[in-house]
Amino acid sequence: MTNPSAGAAGPPRASTFVVVLAFSGIAVSLMQTLVIPLVPELPALLGAPAGDTAWAVTATLLASAAATPVMGRLGDMYGKRRMLLLSLVMLVAGSVMCGLSDSLPPMIAGRALQGLASGVIPLGISIMRDELPPARLGSAIASMSSSLGVGGALGLPAAALLAENFDWHMLFWTAAVLGAVAFVLVVTLVPESAVRSGGRFDLVGAMGLSAALVALLLAISKGSDWGWTDALTIGLFAGAVVVLALWGWWELRTREPMVDLRTTARRQVLLTNLASIMLGFSMFAMSLVLPQILQLPEATGYGLGRSMLVAGLVMAPSGLVMLLLSPVAARVTAARGPKLTLMIGALIVAGGYGLNIVLMSEVWHLVLVSVVIGAGIGFSYASMPALVMAAVPVGETAAANSLNTLMRAIGTSVSSAVAGAVLAGMTIRFGPAELPSDDGFRVVLAIGGGAALLAFLIAFFLPRRTRSAAPAAHGGPHHHASHGDTPRHAAPAPHGGPA
Repeated sequence: MTNPSAGAAGPPRASTFVVVLAFSGIAVSLMQTLVIPLVPELPALLGAPAGDTAWAVTATLLASAAATPVMGRLGDMYGKRRMLLLSLVMLVAGSVMCGLSDSLPPMIAGRALQGLASGVIPLGISIMRDELPPARLGSAIASMSSSLGVGGALGLPAAALLAENFDWHMLFWTAAVLGAVAFVLVVTLVPESAVRSGGRFDLVGAMGLSAALVALLLAISKGSDWGWTDALTIGLFAGAVVVLALWGWWELRTREPMVDLRTTARRQVLLTNLASIMLGFSMFAMSLVLPQILQLPEATGYGLGRSMLVAGLVMAPSGLVMLLLSPVAARVTAARGPKLTLMIGALIVAGGYGLNIVLMSEVWHLVLVSVVIGAGIGFSYASMPALVMAAVPVGETAAANSLNTLMRAIGTSVSSAVAGAVLAGMTIRFGPAELPSDDGFRVVLAIGGGAALLAFLIAFFLPRRTRSAAPAAHGGPHHHASHGDTPRHAAPAPHGGPA
């Protein structure tokens, strides 16, 4: 398919809408860390038990998991820009609801709406594939992909600063303003892609996948609170397995599936998604360990006794490094392929965790570690969309990117559960309280480094030669598969839709 708008866009317009899409991605990814400074105070602020206020975090996770693949598929079918705008509307609506709330139910509802906006990043990447000329596509995709980590890293110090100096509602009003600005910029400067698959939406598949993901992630995120052998936890895990099996049976037999499992099972897509889980796990391990070390009392012998704001500022450089290195990662991808970029990134992350195991006694140690790990995550995340898009038809770009984003989210959820279990089991007595021990932190860091090494190993088995995704956006989907990995029948647009 020829895309005349890409050529007509010209460098200035292309640069502008790349910045707009990346800004939108950062605005949405801020929701990951927005409430972290408030978590200890939510019971008093909302007049609810701590176990119930934890749903202000869990609701966003569950809504994000359910919405990301659905919005990707709807974007492929009915317009990526349209779904991106709908996502930003939900972000603003959820932020306003939280900004007006003084009790738990509207807070949970608002946080769930914020989670429904999580499809912005994969939709933005897919718009870039459709609209940008090949020469600009690699660096643009790398910047958009890194916005997921940038928003998470910058959100913590920004949220801590607002929470310490203003009424807590200001966090959500700020998020609403950012979402509204992003909406206006997208309406004004981002074109609608003409690449659509059309067809009929697989409602049964969407409901089945959402139910399975919610059950799985709810069990993972709440298992430590409820108990891993509790009947509810086991029931949720079992239910997720059964629903996923039934969902897979349905998807393989329906004419227009929610997720094309045959495409997802191709070696390049499958291995990239598995590596994404490992790197999502690895990235979040740092976010769980470093702030705690920074904030624990110095009297423990390993805590640094700093404030939440300082902890956020220590983490912030990692986000900036992700953004700054995204063009470098794009150049490596263009010269040597995204497989090598992913492998380099995974090794850097593993090296960062190795450093952290021996360097955790000074603030500058943790700044260095966060920068190194951020650099590795930036490289890794920049490569993943290129790997996925090089192996899927044009009409499935948004759905495939959304599924890859979901894999990262599953990795972070599992990381939270594993780290929580390790730190709860390896503690020291500090006055009346039990705190995670320094050995516990080192074990979590070692697990995070091991996950990065496993991602490297998975990436090693990716196809050796991976063509750029760029030609698919401009010359049709017939030449975007990796060598020897894609069946011949995969080239046409899916399900008879227009290419």
